[in-house]
Amino acid sequence: MAKIRLTKEFHFEMAHALWNYDGLCKNIHGHSYILFVTVIGEPITDKSNPKLGMVMDFGDLKGIVAEEIVDQLDHALVLSKDTPDIDQLNIPQMFDRFFVMDYQPTCENMIADFAERIKNRLPQGVELHSLKLHETATSFAEWYASDNE
Repeated sequence: MAKIRLTKEFHFEMAHALWNYDGLCKNIHGHSYILFVTVIGEPITDKSNPKLGMVMDFGDLKGIVAEEIVDQLDHALVLSKDTPDIDQLNIPQMFDRFFVMDYQPTCENMIADFAERIKNRLPQGVELHSLKLHETATSFAEWYASDNE
C-alpha cells in the first residue's frame, strides 16, 4: 500500500519574550502563529473499520493538536524559566494563561517541543512526518522526522 502524507493547518495567537535577547523581541510581544502538521502512514484497508481509506481521521489529528498545543497556548504568554526575577512579576495577577518553559520560547524551540507532544499521541501506524511553524508571514521554522532520527 502507498504511504500517504496528511497535513492540517492550525492558527493561534501567543505572546512571548526572549530573555537575554539583543533585539526588540526581548520585550513581551505577540504573534499570529500558523502551524502545519504533517503525518504519514498507509490508508486503513480493513473494510470493517469506520476509518476505511484514511491514514488518520483529520478530526482526530485536530483533537490531538488542539489538546497538546492550540488550546493551551492560544492567547497565552510564554516565558523562559531563566527570565530574571520571574517569580516577582506577579504573572498570575496579570494573565490567566501563561506558561514558564524550560527553554527560550523561540520558534525553533517551540517546534521541537510540539513535535514531541504530537508524536506521543498519534495512533499506531501513523508517524509525524513534519511540522512548519510560521511566527510571521515571512518567518518560519521547520521540523522533519528524517532529520531527527
